[in-house]
Amino acid sequence: MGRVMIGMDPHKRSATIEVIDEREQVLAQGRYGTDTGGYQAMLAAGRQFRDRVWAVEGCAGCGRHIAQRLVADGEPVLDVPAKLSARARVFDTGQGRKTDPVDAHSVAVAGLRTPGLRTVVADDATVALRLLVYRRDELGRTRTEVVSRLHHLLLELIPGGAKKFLMGQTRHQLARELIDELAVIDAKIRAADKQLRQLVKASGSSLTELNGIGPSGPARLIGDIADIGRFRTAAHYASWNGTAPIEASSGDQHRHRLSRLGNRRINRVLHIMAIVPLRHYTPGRAYWRCCTTAATTSCASPSTSAYRLRPTRPIMPSSALCGRVG
Repeated sequence: MGRVMIGMDPHKRSATIEVIDEREQVLAQGRYGTDTGGYQAMLAAGRQFRDRVWAVEGCAGCGRHIAQRLVADGEPVLDVPAKLSARARVFDTGQGRKTDPVDAHSVAVAGLRTPGLRTVVADDATVALRLLVYRRDELGRTRTEVVSRLHHLLLELIPGGAKKFLMGQTRHQLARELIDELAVIDAKIRAADKQLRQLVKASGSSLTELNGIGPSGPARLIGDIADIGRFRTAAHYASWNGTAPIEASSGDQHRHRLSRLGNRRINRVLHIMAIVPLRHYTPGRAYWRCCTTAATTSCASPSTSAYRLRPTRPIMPSSALCGRVG
């Protein structure tokens, strides 16, 4: 028997698998729990086939937990994007209806027929960076909420408001509590920033040398991108993060528009890195002034010019990233 592909449709409490050969003939099917007993039964069912590869849908999302368990047990695992398996399902069934067995079959076919799928590896230090930067973002949002509530209370404490003593006393008490919460959050933010700087420095990355990037920016880039080698070209990377302009030409008019697709977290970091140099005397500011003076619509915003400036290291973050992340 040749190579077999084990397609998996993972969920939090269950996983449905289907085993197909190189001619897409179904060899086995099953539904298993994700607890210890169910996982061991699924692993034993898969190990009945000698030359096997697991294709798991969404290894960066819902399928992450079970994909990492398979990798830890020495199993080869491919990451099948959800969009890819959805297209395979539509082509195979002729409609978009989905069930767990149909999804497992679509994932197996996509894993069998699609070259260049990412091989899942064990979690490394980038996972810690990703978790910490998520925590840092949560602290930032919480601080904004507390400041907004405090601002609302302070507005009500100014002269001209209600004169009742009890109401004013309550507002003073709530304002003091919010100030105490704000002090605690600020201390946590400083500690998170310090830890992120240490981890980025330990990773050997020189992203912090770029203009317009703070402590959470490099951590976000390294954590979300992980292995920069998975992007074949700089254009592939720009398309993934949404900085590649989309052509919107019509007739003799040639123009481009901003892309709303891609990884929006990475896009936000790159947007900040493109905007901040405009405040200082940098090569990015010189190029931007050149564009505005020439009044060219092709570089009418810093976000679109970011993709065009890949060869210039201080201006375009993605080019520096391609050679310096990790």
